[in-house]
Amino acid sequence: MSKLIIFSLLGGDLNQGFPVVTAQLWHNNQLFKITGSLPAIPGLSELYRRWKLLYEAVHQRLGSSQRIEVHSQDITNISVNDFEEVCHQLQTHINAWLKSESFQNIERQLRTLLNRDDEIRVIIETNITSLHRLPWQLWDFFEHYPKAELALSNHEYASPQVVRKSPTVRVKILAILGNSVGIDIDKDRSWLQGLTDTQTTFLVQPTRKELDEQLWNQNWDILFFAGHSTSIADGETGKIYINQTESLTIFQFKNALKTAITSGLKLAIFNSCDGIGLARNLADLNIPQMIVMREGVPDLVAQEFLKNFLVAFALNKPFYLAVREARERLQGLENDFPCASWLPVIYQNPTTVPTTWQELRGGSGDTKTRDEVSTQSRILTTKSKSAIVTRKCKLWTVMLSTAIVTLSTIGLRYLGVFEKTELQTFDQIFVLRPNEDLDPRLLVVEVTEKDIQSRQETTTGVKSISDSTLAQLINKLQKYQPRVIGLDIYRDFADPRNESKLIQLPTELSKENVVVVCKGRDLKHDPQGVKPPLEVPVERQGFTDAIQDPDGIVRRQIMMMAQEPSSPCTTPYSLSLQLAARYLSYENIQPDLNEDYVQFGSKIFKRLKPGRSGGYQQGVDLGGFQILVNYRNADYQRVSLADVLSDQVNFDLLKDKVVLIGVTANTISDTWSTPNSAAQQPYQEIPGIFIQAQMVSQIVSAVLDERPILGVLPFWGDIVWIWVWSSVSGLMVGCVCRSLLHQGCTIFAIAIILYGACAIALCAAPFGSIAVLKQGVWLPFIPSVFAVVASGVVVLFVQRHREFPTPLEGSVQNPRKLDETM
Repeated sequence: MSKLIIFSLLGGDLNQGFPVVTAQLWHNNQLFKITGSLPAIPGLSELYRRWKLLYEAVHQRLGSSQRIEVHSQDITNISVNDFEEVCHQLQTHINAWLKSESFQNIERQLRTLLNRDDEIRVIIETNITSLHRLPWQLWDFFEHYPKAELALSNHEYASPQVVRKSPTVRVKILAILGNSVGIDIDKDRSWLQGLTDTQTTFLVQPTRKELDEQLWNQNWDILFFAGHSTSIADGETGKIYINQTESLTIFQFKNALKTAITSGLKLAIFNSCDGIGLARNLADLNIPQMIVMREGVPDLVAQEFLKNFLVAFALNKPFYLAVREARERLQGLENDFPCASWLPVIYQNPTTVPTTWQELRGGSGDTKTRDEVSTQSRILTTKSKSAIVTRKCKLWTVMLSTAIVTLSTIGLRYLGVFEKTELQTFDQIFVLRPNEDLDPRLLVVEVTEKDIQSRQETTTGVKSISDSTLAQLINKLQKYQPRVIGLDIYRDFADPRNESKLIQLPTELSKENVVVVCKGRDLKHDPQGVKPPLEVPVERQGFTDAIQDPDGIVRRQIMMMAQEPSSPCTTPYSLSLQLAARYLSYENIQPDLNEDYVQFGSKIFKRLKPGRSGGYQQGVDLGGFQILVNYRNADYQRVSLADVLSDQVNFDLLKDKVVLIGVTANTISDTWSTPNSAAQQPYQEIPGIFIQAQMVSQIVSAVLDERPILGVLPFWGDIVWIWVWSSVSGLMVGCVCRSLLHQGCTIFAIAIILYGACAIALCAAPFGSIAVLKQGVWLPFIPSVFAVVASGVVVLFVQRHREFPTPLEGSVQNPRKLDETM
């Protein structure tokens, strides 16, 4: 049960102080009365005036649509930059005033009678308008008691004389949508329309006569107004603009309002600007409670408050706690709308107990006879048991439906139905990733078309660079101490033109930090293979076999694989693994090579499981040690062959780097598609040397920078993931949402959230130097979204089938009715 505290501030003002302040605490029909006083604080009125002018100036500067016109002449020569400081001063002054020694007797005694978890209604009772204007919620008291909320009251009041009316099962709301020029009140209407168990009548820009008739001729529970309003005469009088030509003060339709209050009107909500005058006038008519806005209110603030209040209140949260929750949630808007959480305030008739949503629906405790109570109890018990059985039946239906959908989805995925779309979605999400920094450890020396044409070099009938040129290049690179050089150019032939040169290619290839390439024999794709240069031992060889998915895109890299016995390339290690391992050895990090994992230090690379793994379910060879390529969304440092040989390169770039040498000439068919290719216009493939650079960078960055590597869920993990999302969809559609529109929107929202979750998991690339995730995961989005939609549709179909059975089913299930009609 809540506690009520009424502070009475009488016989004084801010300039003179309040010699007598009374606090009355009501709880369990017991009254505790405490007295004290408050000193004069003449600067508070001026400080509030400055705050109000700055508040209007700030919102005018921000251009927010307010439900009152801001008077620009009032804010001349006021610095908007002072606003935050004035807010802080206002809060400090209010708390200093309420911490004065003469008032501390009241607060200390109250704290002995209150618990932190108490639900507390705090009413400030005064006739002084300037006190009604103050944001009392800034008092530290409300920080200490999280279930306390403030209300204001005039000093004089009486209990409303209510004529007993027959209970209803719907809350009757009269919603006045007044003059809306320059503002948006359609959202207010949509929130009211979204309420269940209500009967809402909308008066859109009514005339005075139309409004008067509705108040006289109908019984209303809630009166709502949205539109323009203002307080005049220093807050003594309030006015609402009911249409573009008419405005009304409370006194101009007070007879109709008094009749409505007598007929049971319990709550008025003025979701409009500057409602202090309206509240003070309407309080004189003894309405039980109101909600108004202290100052001009932006559209979005008014809409968010109304939405959050209605949601909380309709869920049977106590009135005061619903207002506090909705008010405090406005703090999230204060970057754009400063002091938004200061605006809503309750006006309360202290003689009445705050209503609840249940009471408005006719759930108030009227006196009943013993027979009536017994009868109602039996009815409620029967309904309760029926509801429990229905809920259990509905839950079992949902769970069974989602289980069937999940198993069906897994079966379709196993057959490869989703593979193509899963790969396409993988690419689409990859394109969403932010740009990354260049990998500073890699440098690509590219042999361009211009390099080949300028030297007019043809080796054994194929356009390439001669051994002498290649030897000269490697020799020059070696002078600047790179850690390792990777030669991504096949050299399975001898160049007779190199025999007379001073710098011999075999000599350069014999250096310990040079790794050369070969290609394994593959009966299906390449029955010959490419052998490495004879001068280089197998320990410094790396294969460059690339694996394309059925759509021609390279998404995987092979780190290790066993070669066929007759293959000219015998090394089991890829070029990227060889280069990364040699680079990391300088960091005292040695590889641990295993059949199921490769480990560098604490970083473990796990292979894609042979057969089926992630989105790969049909027709894809997952042999060897394969991992997904986490492409870096950045280019690489590159220089041309001509630039190096002509010393037009900053050779500081070479020291302690991985240097990759490869051909990028467009006449050489060594280009490949990546996940980014389809997103580029026109469609673009990239030279193989850059694919190798990506693969080397992936390994080195993962070990040294904690850049995420990509993996997949185990088979059982995919099943659980799909089943969870299928269940969420089924439960929301079957047990939470009622209307077909809400169910459709819910399925759509779940699909959007699912896509976001999969994108966050996959887009594990680092932002700057900070990795979002240590491990990226390719989650099964397409099967999951299929299960989400299918579960929602199946559950919806089952429910509709039960609610509306076929005529044949109805006659069989109820043979008595069939007999009676014959």
